[in-house]
Amino acid sequence: MTIRVLAAGDHFVQNRLLVDALRRAVPGEVDIRELTLPWPVEPFGRVGEVDEASDVEDELIEALRGVEVCVTQMAPLTKRVLDASPDLRLFCVSRGGPVNANLEAAAQAGVAVTYAPGRNAVATAEHTLAMLLAATRRLPQTHADLAGGVWRGDYYMYDNVGPELEGSTVGLVGYGAIGRRVARMLDGFGAQVIVHDPYVDAPENVDLDELLRRSRFVSLHARATPETAGMIGAAEIAAMPRGSVLVNCARGALLDYDALCDALDSGHLFGAAMDVFPEEPIPPGSRLLTTPNLVMTPHLAGASKETAMKAAAIVAADVARYVRGEPLVHLATP
Repeated sequence: MTIRVLAAGDHFVQNRLLVDALRRAVPGEVDIRELTLPWPVEPFGRVGEVDEASDVEDELIEALRGVEVCVTQMAPLTKRVLDASPDLRLFCVSRGGPVNANLEAAAQAGVAVTYAPGRNAVATAEHTLAMLLAATRRLPQTHADLAGGVWRGDYYMYDNVGPELEGSTVGLVGYGAIGRRVARMLDGFGAQVIVHDPYVDAPENVDLDELLRRSRFVSLHARATPETAGMIGAAEIAAMPRGSVLVNCARGALLDYDALCDALDSGHLFGAAMDVFPEEPIPPGSRLLTTPNLVMTPHLAGASKETAMKAAAIVAADVARYVRGEPLVHLATP
C-alpha cells in the first residue's frame, strides 16, 4: 500500500533533506508531495492559534488534500487546517518543540503530532560558548573599531578587560541536552560548573539564588513554560556578582530585557550575549539596539547543516515507525 506524504520544508530544513530521509527510512512505496515554505526569508509569527509558524494556511490546506502524513518545520497545524484535512493522521514537526501545532485540536481529530528533540543541541551548545567568549573578550566591539580604522588601547586597561573561564564558576540554568553539552565544553576550559534544574540529576545542582550569587558567568538553557517565564528579572540580575556575564541562547521569555539593559547601562554586568528576544525581529527603537556591551545574534544558535539533517532524519524515523505500526518515539499528543 502506498502512503501519501507531504514534505513541507523551508529554506533551512529543505525538502530535499526531508525527501532523502524519508526515502532512506520508510519501507514500501511512498508518494511524496512537496510544498516550500518561505521561512527564514519571511519571519515566522502567530498563525491562528499557534505560534512560530509560516502564514500558509491556505496553501497547506490545498497541499494536504488526500495526504496521510506531513513532515515540516514551520507549517501551521491549526484547527482550521485540521478541519480541512480529514485524511491527515500524522504531523511531524522537525524542531525541538511542536509550538506550531494545536495539540489539543490534533488529538481530538485523531492526528498524532511528533517533534525532533535534541536536533540542535550540538549547534546551540557551540553557539553558547561562542557568545560567552564574544561578550567576555569584546569581540564584536573591537572588530568594529578595527574595521572602522580605530585602534583603541583603552580596551587593555584593567577595568575594561573581562574575566577568564579557567577557574571561574559558570552557572547553567537548565541541564537538558544543550546544558549538558555546554557543561562538557566548559570542563575543557577548566571552569567550575554548577547547575540549577529541579527536574534532573546534576553533579552540583543548587537553587537559583545560590547559582546567581556564586556564578561569574550565567547561561540560560531552560524551556519556556509558565513556571520559567520571567525567571531572571531585576532582582536575579542584581544577585549576580558585579562584572559578571549573562548569556541567553534559550528563550526570550525567560528574561526581563529591560532589567538586562539597566544592568548593562549601570555597569553591573560586564557583558551579555543574546540569541533570543521578547519580540522577533527586534523592533526599531528597542533599547537592545543601543545598550552597551551587548552581543546579539538573530535566533540562529541552532543553525547548522547538521541540525537540518538531524531534524529530517528524526521525523523520517517516526514516519517509518508509523508505517510499520510501531509506537512513535517523539509523540507530543496523547
